[in-house]
Amino acid sequence: MNDTTRKKERAALAGLSAASMDAGERSTEESMDELAALVETAGGEVVGSVLQQRAAPDPRSFIGGGKVAELKELIANAGCDLAVFDNELTPSQMRVLGEELGVRVLDRSGLILDIFAQRARTREGKLQVELAQYEYLLPRLTGMWTHLVRQTASGGSSPIGTRGPGETQLETDRRHIRRRIQKLREELEQVRKVRSVQRRRRERSAMPVVAIVGYTNAGKSTLLNQLTGSSIEANDRLFDTLDTTTRRLKLDEAQEVLLSDTVGFIRKLPTHLVEAFKATLEELQYADVLLHVADITSPDLEVQTSVVDELIEKLGAGQTPRIMVYNKCDRYLGELPHGQNTVCVSARTGEGAKELVAMIAEIRGRRSRRVRLALPYAKSRVLDTLRREAAVLEVEYTEEGVEAEAVVKPELWGLVREYVIE
Repeated sequence: MNDTTRKKERAALAGLSAASMDAGERSTEESMDELAALVETAGGEVVGSVLQQRAAPDPRSFIGGGKVAELKELIANAGCDLAVFDNELTPSQMRVLGEELGVRVLDRSGLILDIFAQRARTREGKLQVELAQYEYLLPRLTGMWTHLVRQTASGGSSPIGTRGPGETQLETDRRHIRRRIQKLREELEQVRKVRSVQRRRRERSAMPVVAIVGYTNAGKSTLLNQLTGSSIEANDRLFDTLDTTTRRLKLDEAQEVLLSDTVGFIRKLPTHLVEAFKATLEELQYADVLLHVADITSPDLEVQTSVVDELIEKLGAGQTPRIMVYNKCDRYLGELPHGQNTVCVSARTGEGAKELVAMIAEIRGRRSRRVRLALPYAKSRVLDTLRREAAVLEVEYTEEGVEAEAVVKPELWGLVREYVIE
């Protein structure tokens, strides 16, 4: 019987920490470990790595001639198929390294894009990944390939770094690529318009949104399952969720929200990817509450939380009420964090879930107003809405209409404002 199991590609890793680089761009032991996890997520096997310290990147080979020779020896001895760099390479550096190392060369951005190509399932997700990949590849076409092989998002048996949505083969003519990019942007603009319509409908139905954000593999999907009783697939691997998933969550007898899971963030996230996924991530701007989920057991917790905080600000959601949710607390042996809008949970066991739901409900009710209303009988449907969505304390029927006292949530204020008498 023939063995049809696909042979894992073997990868050597390389990173640079240069004094001239921004702190967030430098390679560290932690970022190299994360790069190794990304390679494994893409279906590869890491056989070794080199981490170079320099005053500044080498303009030609990025890590310098000596380290290139060391990396080449590692590749030859281990029988590697590709070299993956933890930093972003220029097109000319990628070409030089490919020639000197004798294997395919991929940088961190290209690797993340490849993983996204494997993970995208919905039409919207595939459009976003395809746009990001074309924008990443456009400046890298000259002198690198005479043609570019593209396969379906499922990846098939194509090598790491060559998978992605699109046609089976594309000419690398720049005008053709630019036309494709323009078309993808137009299609994603239609997605934004559809989302905008859905958002307006949601606002009219007074259904608040709570968005789950966090570093990749922090346990966001597991938390959504725990809170809503759903069975969304949640695996222990990076970027397992690309397409937004939304479920209803009942906070108490009077409040219900939509709970949305979002794509995980990661350090050095390619700019093209952030831009392409804005159709999805712009939902964060309109969320009523953000749940920032962090893996408290991660040795790199501080860096990961700051990466997420920076991206939240970049996406225009910095002023949205936020709850800091420390996950995997059942495995943590240190002192647990505490404070306002902070909760420790175990998404796996359900520990802390009730406290989190209560905290969401408390934040949602902070700006509620107690008001007295005078409603004409012709507007009695407003009272029906209040009975469903608010707390009606008193009702009195008069000749002119209905007088009611109620505690009204912020999203219902526009509905009742004109009928307020005190």
